[in-house]
Amino acid sequence: MTATPARTPPPATPVPVLYRVEGAAVAVAAVVLVVLTGFAWWWLFALFLVFDLSMLGYAVDHHVGAIVYNLGHTYVAPFVLLAGYGLAHALDATGWTPLALVAACWFFHIGVDRALDFGPRPLR
Repeated sequence: MTATPARTPPPATPVPVLYRVEGAAVAVAAVVLVVLTGFAWWWLFALFLVFDLSMLGYAVDHHVGAIVYNLGHTYVAPFVLLAGYGLAHALDATGWTPLALVAACWFFHIGVDRALDFGPRPLR
């Protein structure tokens, strides 16, 4: 009978100082976006941990976990949401403001993570 290897926590990659400053700037811009779209600032904190659900990929293994985590912690998806909001706004479509809120909260989450030295996970 073979012993089950102990699970180690996922490794972190240190974030360079420039990216930490960039993350802080993105977080501040997200706060401005939330306020300008008319939402209460507390939405940023109410939805903060939702984006960490991407860590559930680690339940499979480290490689899958790193891929899912990194996909959930890149600026691409919130930019797509923000572009959708911008397009709807340009076409005078109503009811699309929640896209801006989710995008801003997602930007805020990633920005705060980067500012606090939580970066992309290495694939292994």
